[in-house]
Amino acid sequence: MNDRFKGSRPPRPRRSRREMARTAEGLSVQAAEAAAPVASVPPVTTAAATLLTRHILRDGETIILILKPSLWTILFSTMPAIAVALIISIGTTLAANRHTHIGVEVGLMLISLRAGWAILSWASRVYLLTEMRVLRVAGVFNPQIHDIPLRKIARTRLTRMLHERIWRLGSVEIIPESDQWPWSVWQTIPRPDHAHDVIRRTIARAKQGGCYGI
Repeated sequence: MNDRFKGSRPPRPRRSRREMARTAEGLSVQAAEAAAPVASVPPVTTAAATLLTRHILRDGETIILILKPSLWTILFSTMPAIAVALIISIGTTLAANRHTHIGVEVGLMLISLRAGWAILSWASRVYLLTEMRVLRVAGVFNPQIHDIPLRKIARTRLTRMLHERIWRLGSVEIIPESDQWPWSVWQTIPRPDHAHDVIRRTIARAKQGGCYGI
């Protein structure tokens, strides 16, 4: 009786050798991936982060906000050099048409030098807010650290120049209670409203007698 039903069963589809080889290769790859140990992602470190960790932050101090100026500051700083370069090029063309290339080369050199210095200045500037202080690090060859304890801050002010308004940027002025502490300005930062709000709330929490501030 079993022999009768054997003939009525539909034949199984045959798989080609190529398909069987692909299946075996996929299984071997999956097995190798399962057996291999998971590689750990190395921590990303920067010069600014290393400087902050080793030389600025105190024991137990926590970073609440860390910012850098907007990249547009490079262009804003280079604009005067671009204007001077255009004046030199146009003046050279009008005075001596044969020596126009000299004026152009001098203008390009001036722009390159000013842009290079602007890039270095941008890279060396960091704004930092912790639960104890407000800090500003600036300086290309000799970085200067300016910090104000949160409880010593009288008020903060959000300002926007015309070029900052166009690009939705702004600066935060941090004014201390006395002349013992210098003014601090977080200049041309992105999302200035958010940064200003975080700074104000952190200062208020420190002055309310919490663990914030010194």
